Amino acid sequence: MRKYLVIVLMLTFAGLIMTGCLAEETSNSDNSDAGDSEGEYGPPDEVTKWTFQPAFDSGDAGWANGVKPWIEDVEEATEGTIEIELLQAGSIVSGNEAFGAASSGTIDVYAGWATVYGGIMPEGMLAYGMPMGAENAEEAWEAMWGNNKYQIGELVQEAANENNLQWVGWANQGPNSIFTKFPVNGMEDLEGKKLRAGGPQALFLEAMGGTPVSLESDEIYSAIDLGTIEGTLWDTGGMNDMKFQEVIDYAMLPGWNPAQHQEIYVNLDAWNNLNDWQRDKINEVFKSNYFKTSEMHAEGVEEALQDLKDSGGEVINLSDEKVEEMREKTIEKVWPKIAEKSERNAEGVKLWKQFLKDKGKIE
Repeated sequence: MRKYLVIVLMLTFAGLIMTGCLAEETSNSDNSDAGDSEGEYGPPDEVTKWTFQPAFDSGDAGWANGVKPWIEDVEEATEGTIEIELLQAGSIVSGNEAFGAASSGTIDVYAGWATVYGGIMPEGMLAYGMPMGAENAEEAWEAMWGNNKYQIGELVQEAANENNLQWVGWANQGPNSIFTKFPVNGMEDLEGKKLRAGGPQALFLEAMGGTPVSLESDEIYSAIDLGTIEGTLWDTGGMNDMKFQEVIDYAMLPGWNPAQHQEIYVNLDAWNNLNDWQRDKINEVFKSNYFKTSEMHAEGVEEALQDLKDSGGEVINLSDEKVEEMREKTIEKVWPKIAEKSERNAEGVKLWKQFLKDKGKIE
């Protein structure tokens, strides 16, 4: 009997020891998991590699003044955990196909304009810039992101997500203007004229009585030179990159869109594969990169206009009266066409009108 009692006591004691050890192990394991969880926010061990093909090549102003600075800022902010290979349009798909390629995951990053991809995602017209809307980068930022009263950028981001994309970069390229063989002193001068224009450019030109012609960017120069078209709507800062000053005679300011923008999108799956820290770091450079690249483009605008003058061309600055006429006609005839493209566009146009009212530009 005494023998059995000793055995029972020994087993009980052993059980207590094992229970204590197990509890300690569980506690240590829980603490270790908590430490790992806290330690996960930060640079990952692996390097993510992205392929970036915009809708344009290195000859476009958006290359040196837009996508390259964005890549530099992103790679620096993410401390080398993201490496981005930049390829020229046509390297994997054509410039016109690049937006869809980013959506499908054929490429990881895309840059371009709603003049190219607006037929797929019309909300891009809100990001591109409303014709006769914002006059500069500060106004554009306030309406799109900076003022909680408007936050039009959220509408674009929602649409991008539905297209399996994340909007991650933006640059104001300055005025998108009208470059022609004939003088434009008012919108009546555009009636019956054939000019290269796409997306929102085409909506504007049609509303002003002109005829938009769809052409690839590398076809515009020869089309003007041969007389097939009489000019083009283009970003002012990139006009000289395309050598248009050799074949056109006039530029009109402030342009039909005083603050035309270029967007950068990342494939949403590639975006979601990043950790929280990497996504936060990219979001953190969105604003600073926007104003940096916008300033770079502004410098390019002055250079381009000087190149036009040096080639014997003329820059026509519309009178205040003509600018007001253009704004009124644009809001009356062009903005409704943008609004009807989607429900988000309609909401965005409504917010843009409120913004201009608050700025005292319209009643």
